[in-house]
Amino acid sequence: MASLPKWQERNKREERQGPVPVQNQPAEQTELMDLEEGVQEVHEELRKATISQITLTLLAVLAICYFAKLVLVTIFTSILIAFILEPLVQAFAKIRIPRALGSGIAVLFMLALLYGLSYFFYQRAVDFAHQLPKMSGELRKIVGKYQQNAAEFKKSAQNVIPPKPEERNAVPVRVQDDKGIASWVGGSEIANFGEVLLTIAFIPFLVYFMLTWQEHARRSMVRLFPSENRLTVYQTLGKISEMMKGFIVGNFVIGLFMSIASGVLFGFLHLPYFYFLGLISGFLSLVPYLGVVLAILPPVASGAGILHGSSFLLIALVILGLHVFSMNVLYPKVIGGRLELNPLAVTLGLLIWGWIWGAMGLILAIPVVGAIKIVCDNVNGLEPFGRFLGEDGDSQKQRAKA
Repeated sequence: MASLPKWQERNKREERQGPVPVQNQPAEQTELMDLEEGVQEVHEELRKATISQITLTLLAVLAICYFAKLVLVTIFTSILIAFILEPLVQAFAKIRIPRALGSGIAVLFMLALLYGLSYFFYQRAVDFAHQLPKMSGELRKIVGKYQQNAAEFKKSAQNVIPPKPEERNAVPVRVQDDKGIASWVGGSEIANFGEVLLTIAFIPFLVYFMLTWQEHARRSMVRLFPSENRLTVYQTLGKISEMMKGFIVGNFVIGLFMSIASGVLFGFLHLPYFYFLGLISGFLSLVPYLGVVLAILPPVASGAGILHGSSFLLIALVILGLHVFSMNVLYPKVIGGRLELNPLAVTLGLLIWGWIWGAMGLILAIPVVGAIKIVCDNVNGLEPFGRFLGEDGDSQKQRAKA
């Protein structure tokens, strides 16, 4: 049976014990104490209910993000591309080109750029495939040396520790899993690939409509809320927009610096299209965690048959050094002040969204966490979560002094 609140138990106890003398405890004081205890218990129950509701809501949102990741990644990617193309559309508007026409030109420019990048990397991949037999022969020589050393070490170990009698007569058996094209034709791989292609095909249209209907979408979203909360919603959307612009501009500045530094190195090594390779490698290095590997691939593929072991090692060391310098020095100074996120929140965001959305989650994690922080800062009751994601006062002062 559920226990009664303390003030009800006290009332029942006083009813059983009889009236309390006035000189010992005044009636008004007793009622005031009972009222204060009742208010405290109500506040405690409301706090517990609020924590439970927030936890359940958070779990439900994460479940939706996981199971609807293809749709959500497409939407958030389109939003990010729309913010990137917005300055180009505004530039067209200054020369009196209508927004609808300017948005269409910006989307077509994006598609042409993607086609040019695909064609360039396809040609680099073909050249790399032609040079692969020569490289594989050199790799076999290197691997052969290590295999010979391993065989000599194994032979020496066997002389010291002789094998067991049952191991001497053992016949090695090799199990080979024959997976031909018939094993996956008609399976789930083709269906998933088709779904991804179909969803990606929506991105240009989503970007175009987001650019042309930007103000309409903002006004409609504000009107979804009660009139007393519309000003807060409008200000929150404005802060998120400014955060996205700062994030994109900061990444562009850092990527441009790394592109110039990488291009100088590639030009020194006489790589073909070194300026273009430097641009691609510099911006690929901005991808969290995977940036170093992705940035090394273009110069390595382009330098197949031209470069040697020491040159490849120099490329890897320079790109690694640029990545470490940008992520630990430039990134906090250029972008940290715009997002106001602490390193723990950024790392947790990369871990969670990378687990939910995969590789695209690593790219979208920081702006998503930044938007969540802004929402928490402007919603009553969620301010503690915003303070958890943000920086403390000492970190902000140190960054301001720097």
